[in-house]
Amino acid sequence: MCSPHDIHVLVLTYPVQGHINPMLQFSRRLASKGLKVTFLIPISTKKSLNLVNSSSVNVVYIPDGFDDVEREKLSMEDAVEHLRVSIVQSLNDFIQKHQACEDKPAKVLVYDSLMFWALDIAIHHGMHGAPFFTQSCVVCSIYYMIHQGTVKLPLEAAHGQGHVVSDPPVMSILRPDDFPSFVVDVKSYPFALAIVLDQFSNVRRAKWLLFNSFADLEEEAVKWMGNQWSIMTIGPTIPSVYLDKRLEDDKDYGLSLFKPEAEACLKWLDSKPPKSVLYVSFGSLASLGEDQMEELANGSRE
Repeated sequence: MCSPHDIHVLVLTYPVQGHINPMLQFSRRLASKGLKVTFLIPISTKKSLNLVNSSSVNVVYIPDGFDDVEREKLSMEDAVEHLRVSIVQSLNDFIQKHQACEDKPAKVLVYDSLMFWALDIAIHHGMHGAPFFTQSCVVCSIYYMIHQGTVKLPLEAAHGQGHVVSDPPVMSILRPDDFPSFVVDVKSYPFALAIVLDQFSNVRRAKWLLFNSFADLEEEAVKWMGNQWSIMTIGPTIPSVYLDKRLEDDKDYGLSLFKPEAEACLKWLDSKPPKSVLYVSFGSLASLGEDQMEELANGSRE
């Protein structure tokens, strides 16, 4: 039987803040158990990436093809396809060199579920593949059932204004407007909808499915998914200082694509009366215009 120190895992992240952070935290947890972890990040993030306190994990930047392409001039569809084509090549190259040079090469590739095509690369090189889902089990089960055709789109046409009836039973209490926005309004972001559905195109070939959640949070959905696949709930993937404090040096997420302004934000918050601030998060990709900001501000006053 091999010891944890003999086990090497590759972790491939999608180059978006909300995906990098939980996957890095998971990697740190693996490393704390004695595993050797190599964290693969598309290189285009390097210029804007603030990397802090990741000594337990080996961070490697791999080519993503954006060094000679102006990403801003590409549509979302073209940018995602460009990333896929480039990462397929660079990941293949990296694994080939890794397996040729390492005495104990990695046997497992943990990859962001949005990069579902990475599973084929892992299997091609004789590795096990494990997709990492950054969203909850309930949300993922919704996408899976739509992908399988169990839940039909558009929701309103298929189910009227009543509840959506489907397995797992928890779904029966959800109304169409409780579902993710991608599927409530299928015309809003059709390309994004296609991506989240494609996550499930080959999951039955994966060794395990990893979810950034925990069983007690959504017990019914976790049990249902466990009957479909070999799953593990490995969340919440947040710094140890906010959770169990088992990792002494894990006091922050460690990676940021944006310049941290924690001190300025805390100073501003401290200047406000208690319970007077409303926090709204749009994620790292949102870019709101002046009219949208004004509309949101007006709505928050009501």
